[in-house]
Amino acid sequence: MNTLLPWQGASWQQWQLLRERLPHAILFHGPEGIGKTAFAEACAQSLLCETPAADGHACGTCDACGWFTQYSHPDYRRVRPEILDEGEGAEGEEGEAETKKAKSTKAPSKEIKIDQVRALSDFMNISTHRSGMRVITLYPAEALNTAAANSLLKMLEEPPPRTMFLLVTNSIDRLLPTILSRCRKFALTMPSKDEALAWLKEQQVKDADGWLAEQGGAPLTALDASQAGTRETMDEFLQQLAQPGIDGALKAADRLQKTPVPELVSWLQRWLYDVLSVKLSGTIRYYPRYKKELGALAARVEVDKLLQAIKSVNERRVIADHPLAPKLFIEDMLLDYSTLFS
Repeated sequence: MNTLLPWQGASWQQWQLLRERLPHAILFHGPEGIGKTAFAEACAQSLLCETPAADGHACGTCDACGWFTQYSHPDYRRVRPEILDEGEGAEGEEGEAETKKAKSTKAPSKEIKIDQVRALSDFMNISTHRSGMRVITLYPAEALNTAAANSLLKMLEEPPPRTMFLLVTNSIDRLLPTILSRCRKFALTMPSKDEALAWLKEQQVKDADGWLAEQGGAPLTALDASQAGTRETMDEFLQQLAQPGIDGALKAADRLQKTPVPELVSWLQRWLYDVLSVKLSGTIRYYPRYKKELGALAARVEVDKLLQAIKSVNERRVIADHPLAPKLFIEDMLLDYSTLFS
């Protein structure tokens, strides 16, 4: 049962070679939106499958595969932030009760907490089902808070026999060096533009070329963006960036204050990258629809000021998930941007 994305064939062959001498922990890393988590889960299922195919893919029909697809395999655990469980079916009655309880008391966490990692201790101290392998997938690894990361580190230092950790990260530079040193790194790369476009067209995405460009070539992120209904909001924001001004910045902040701040910051990061790219090389990566506007702005700004603005927006991205006052955050960000061209 091949569940891989079309561009992951070569990576699967690499995984098959690695299976001959498996380490106890593998870290899948690469750009966001290319299918790393799906690849890691395909690897996990293949390790637990009772009758894998000759090419290493899980059969999809044995008891183990049935349990895996329902997230009820006794030798499999998936560790991820609570927020990723929103909108999914419950993982068993106990998981459903816990999820409802968490939602009724507070907003779901965006972090992987220490209690989630500590819960693996009991899991790893019981015998495996049918004397097989025990597999844990954890993603995104950069969501581990400090206490959880330190707790995981202890497990990676002294793992039980026949236990495999599969970690996934979009930002390898945000992980503890000690965790990196205890994992075998496995890079997953961006698909070619042709592969990504062909896949998006199979998903019936209109203007696939435009969505793919705006998401930096990441097809899964492009698909999500195309279905999120944010095109009108994005265009309004980009129009403000194309015609910077104090009055416009204040009005835009008022209209956009209910838009998730991290999205606005990401759009501005990409816009500034395109302005810099146009100035230095005449090329555009993210917003080819705004070629004329980007060219005009590039002619009005000096490179050193542009680099400083990019640094400033990158710093804003760190705190964008928890702004104290979204409207003021957006106002300040757009006013700073406007001064670049005054």
